[in-house]
Amino acid sequence: MTVGSMLEGFRLGAPNLVGSIRNLVAIILALFSIYSAFFGVFSDMLQRGFHLALVVLLIFSASMVGWRQSDWKKLVLDSALMCVGFGVLIYHVVFFDAVASRWGELTDLELWLGILCIITLLEATRRSIGWPIVILALVFLLYAFIGPMLPGLFFHRGYSLERVVGHLYLGGGGIFGTPLGVSATFVIMIVIFGAMLERSGAGNVLMDIATSATGKSRGGPAKAAVVGSSLMGMISGTAVANVLTTGTISIPLMKRNGYEPKVAGAIEAVASTGGQLMPPVMGAAAFIMADIIERPYLEIASAAILPAVLFYVVLFSVVHLEAVKSNISVLKADELPKFIPTIVYGGHMLLSLPVFAYMLIDGYSVMYSSFWAIIVTVLASFARKASRLTLAKIFDSFIAGVSSALPVAAACATAGIIIGVITLTGLGLKFSSLIIAVSGDNLFLALFLTMVASLILGMGLPTAAAYILVATLVAPALVSLGVDLLAAHLFVFYGAMLSSITPPVAMAAYAAAGLAGANPFKIALCSAQFGICAFIMPFFFVLNPALIGIGSAVTIGIFVVKAVIACVCLAFAIQGWVFSSLNLISRAGFFTGALLMMMPQLKISMIGAALLVALCLLAFLSRPKIEE
Repeated sequence: MTVGSMLEGFRLGAPNLVGSIRNLVAIILALFSIYSAFFGVFSDMLQRGFHLALVVLLIFSASMVGWRQSDWKKLVLDSALMCVGFGVLIYHVVFFDAVASRWGELTDLELWLGILCIITLLEATRRSIGWPIVILALVFLLYAFIGPMLPGLFFHRGYSLERVVGHLYLGGGGIFGTPLGVSATFVIMIVIFGAMLERSGAGNVLMDIATSATGKSRGGPAKAAVVGSSLMGMISGTAVANVLTTGTISIPLMKRNGYEPKVAGAIEAVASTGGQLMPPVMGAAAFIMADIIERPYLEIASAAILPAVLFYVVLFSVVHLEAVKSNISVLKADELPKFIPTIVYGGHMLLSLPVFAYMLIDGYSVMYSSFWAIIVTVLASFARKASRLTLAKIFDSFIAGVSSALPVAAACATAGIIIGVITLTGLGLKFSSLIIAVSGDNLFLALFLTMVASLILGMGLPTAAAYILVATLVAPALVSLGVDLLAAHLFVFYGAMLSSITPPVAMAAYAAAGLAGANPFKIALCSAQFGICAFIMPFFFVLNPALIGIGSAVTIGIFVVKAVIACVCLAFAIQGWVFSSLNLISRAGFFTGALLMMMPQLKISMIGAALLVALCLLAFLSRPKIEE
């Protein structure tokens, strides 16, 4: 089942009783989360158990909306899965005191409940986001039992079925561990906030502001997509959901303006993915990082701002060059929304964004900040009739927000299975040792292997779940090689995020393909090309700490100037165009010069600068002469 098909089952006024009940359950989950955000979260097992129980109930009941009599066998199966899945999870809530008093000791009944919990959870995850993480979880579960038969580094003494199930089902480091805790607190509040903004019309206001600001330049619609998608992307924190939201507006507009369908889809996919890099809000994964490395969120946002700016410098340059070489015209004046009227008419719907950012900066929790941002959104909506959030729209926002959170919650719970096996067997240290051993203590090779591992492990996963997985498995290898803790986690965060646009499983690109009407794999290849800066930038977190704000103001300032020039030249290499079309050797030269210019060593930077100047001069002199 795709994310899009799941959203279909969540519309208010669903055609039958099951749909209405599902809507009610989604609203209850949203209200429970909002209540917890204001009054404080419950004990871990209560908060996470209730959250996941409702999530599983909603996932399995999705296929029951509009069922036909001929599908009675599937109805019986889904009903059984739903009841069992809900029952084994709500058990923690109903019998919380009894379970807590035994300190994780497993009864015979709980052994079977744990087995059923794992089975139904994996099936729910398969239905919501597909096979990749389910297969990965099954491999890790198998490893917990066959470890004694494995040679060398992967050997462990082996664990009984009771020990594994008890650790995953009753322990705090398994299914109900930190990943699910993040879903039950941070993620769901942020996606509800994002859904509320969308229902109030704030998304359209952001797109209109972006279009009015960029529409008078070449490639205006594509630049508007970059701006609008980045703003919405840092709120939603999910590249796929962002593509499906802003892409419905931006992709048709880009195609009408003359962009190829695959290019329009790729621009939207890359911009939507990159929104998670941009402070002050960033995506949900950034808040998870703050929790894992125990650093203030403001420190993470400060470190991320320069790489994010450089990412968008490259993307803007790529978009502009695409418009120039494709001879795409400027939008007509009557097609452009007016900036001042847009602000006057819809600016009130954006008031919650500075409120949210200010509260985060002031030290309030993500949940509490999200709560007040939602309140401000509702109150501000009453300034105009068109934006007014009626009770029906508020409930619709709750339902849409919960539907967006379902894949993340299922993935986080399944990631808990993987992390539970890792902690039980000590595989995390072994995996880190493997990367260090293969790299031979060569930092650059270790970085390359870590990036590849992050891209593979993150395939098909929401960014939040992907980051949790790679932060557990591969980030410790970099830290053990002397890489700064924050730089190491930003490095794997980029890898996890970029799996959304990396073939063969590029979920954001595939989502854009449906809107652009183009081949998904071609969009994925084009997305990886346009977003190449984000693949390169993490290596400079380590090689040049000035990139994440470490160093004197002069050092950082000099690097910013060098980096901006290098990023523009990197766009020349990506598009193969400066004053005219570039040959393969010139493109390789621009690519090499850009990398050299971003190096911390002054001599290497000067060599890169000289190469770029020479190539620009050569391109200028060899440009086609315009006959008078």
